[in-house]
Amino acid sequence: MNEPTTYRRPVVHHPEAVEVHHPAPIPPAHTTPVVPVQPGSVPAVASVVLPDGRVVTGYAIEPAKPEPVAAKPVVSRAAVNIALGGIGFAAICGGLLLLTTFIVALAALIHQLIILAAVIFGGWIAVQVFSASGRGSGTTVNIRKAVIKRNRFYG
Repeated sequence: MNEPTTYRRPVVHHPEAVEVHHPAPIPPAHTTPVVPVQPGSVPAVASVVLPDGRVVTGYAIEPAKPEPVAAKPVVSRAAVNIALGGIGFAAICGGLLLLTTFIVALAALIHQLIILAAVIFGGWIAVQVFSASGRGSGTTVNIRKAVIKRNRFYG
């Protein structure tokens, strides 16, 4: 813990390396001098005595009055009902459009699945037929006492 403390060397700044920037003044927007305007009437001076005995004198300031709000026109109930009915009609039309789109897409999917099944099943039948004729063996089928055995009809 009693190690000697090493100090960094002081940094020397050279004055010729420092560049000083001075702000440029902004010219005024208008060149005519501003003349103060006196109010139309001089307000009364009011003095107020504080509880500790001091007197404060100054002008009374009137509170700012908000501008009167223009009355909103009354909307009739019929106009509101018509507007809401139009929104409801648009929502129903959009829902029916989505429903018909979904039904058409589902029908197309089912149609494609039927075609896929027919292609796969037809390919399986073709493989069965062509592989049976190549080996010379057939399938035995009994039709009304007639026998088809090894691709020959015995009746």
